[in-house]
Amino acid sequence: MSDDEEYRVSSTDSRKWIALVLLCATQFLVVLDVAIVNVALPSIQTALDFSQENLQWVVSAYTLTFGGLLLLGGRMADLLGRRRVFMAGLVVFSLASLACGFAQTDTVLIIARAVQGIGAAIISPAALSILVTTFEEGAERNKALGIWGAIAGIGGAAGVLAGGILTDSLGWEWIFFVNVPIGLAVIALIPRYIDESRAEGATRNFDVAGAVSVTAGLALLVYALVNTDSAGWLSGETIALFAASIALIVAFVVIEFRAAAPLLPLGIFRLRSLTGANIVGLLLGAAVFAMFFFLSLYMQQVLGYSALKSGFAYLLVAVVIILAAGASQALVTRFGTKMILAIGMALLTAGLLYFTQIEVGGSYLIDLVPGFLLAGVGLGFAFVPVSIAALQGVRPHEAGVASGLINTSQQIGGALGIAILSTIATSRTASVVTDAGGAESAIPGALTEGFQYAFAVGAGMAVIGLIATLLFLDREDLGHEAAESLPAEAN
Repeated sequence: MSDDEEYRVSSTDSRKWIALVLLCATQFLVVLDVAIVNVALPSIQTALDFSQENLQWVVSAYTLTFGGLLLLGGRMADLLGRRRVFMAGLVVFSLASLACGFAQTDTVLIIARAVQGIGAAIISPAALSILVTTFEEGAERNKALGIWGAIAGIGGAAGVLAGGILTDSLGWEWIFFVNVPIGLAVIALIPRYIDESRAEGATRNFDVAGAVSVTAGLALLVYALVNTDSAGWLSGETIALFAASIALIVAFVVIEFRAAAPLLPLGIFRLRSLTGANIVGLLLGAAVFAMFFFLSLYMQQVLGYSALKSGFAYLLVAVVIILAAGASQALVTRFGTKMILAIGMALLTAGLLYFTQIEVGGSYLIDLVPGFLLAGVGLGFAFVPVSIAALQGVRPHEAGVASGLINTSQQIGGALGIAILSTIATSRTASVVTDAGGAESAIPGALTEGFQYAFAVGAGMAVIGLIATLLFLDREDLGHEAAESLPAEAN
């Protein structure tokens, strides 16, 4: 090889990895914005006069539009151009972040968070499909996806840390303002380091009917779950809401069967590992989102931590996730996705079960640290293999759909998990307070019991995810194929 040719190969390889840095920086923002609000929730509740039951909408408004529109975002990226759509999503996300920071009422914040979720739904699948089409399947893509998966895990943990620091030092508004300069910097660098790509010859049909029906159906489902606190599980209103949500989701399936260019080609579920990974992703999202949501409330509402102290309390789990995610990338290549994902889900289950023992007068070392260690290693081990398995065997022209699907599963899982577990926690808390005659002194204990119930059900969700891992993921998977390719590359 001549010096010029060697330079061009090196330059192309370097550009590829710089592109990965930009993609991961954006994904970090998207994931960060799910978690960063958790520590700030009590401050937001006070500043904008949120009720306890409506507070979850600060998280759920984002995750619902994010998850509900991810498939449409993936389709837009494939057909209109991945780089173009990626940049457009960043613009929407950055502007919505500004609107969140300037919000003066609870309604405005919820609407701005929903728009922010739309931006995230455009960004995330475009970024992941750019990654898939940039790196060749095998060890190289495994390495890139390992970094991507680690960023997803780190973003969740770092979000609560950053949220605490920003809320205490500058005010809750800055958890949103911080997105703007980072978004603008990435937008400026994208044209230089990321090439345009799209699915050639694909039918230019965006299936808006499919996107609207599934998003509306899921939003109604979450609202129905939240509304049970005031309306009751067996009320006519609750039954009607559940019926409407089910009808819309069924309509989505019918639309997809009949559409010439469906938003979600149902045939993609013939890929066994993809199906299993998305089931696990749904349950993983439900357990994880709810874990951070309730731990933040427990630390501030029961233990009396400030936002800053709560943020630093999460530093341990952030470090553990980083180390575990880094180790899991190598372990997946050596042992395969199934084994590592199963270990991750088992450890996450153990961590959630440990949190069912939290107490009113609890301490950081006894009530939180052991659970943080178990759940942190579990999350680090789970995020990488579930991302790899979700894209195993996917054809390049379906990269946007597959990447949108796994993100959809995790985000919708998060919205449903918080809705279900918040309903359980709030119901238990209300029952304990009522039994105590409404005494104010009973509130810390009532809140704690509600959180304990939520962690127990969350652990059950993680167990189902573990079972799905064992049943659906193939023993011979992408991790092994990558391992077999390593010696040849080393030579």
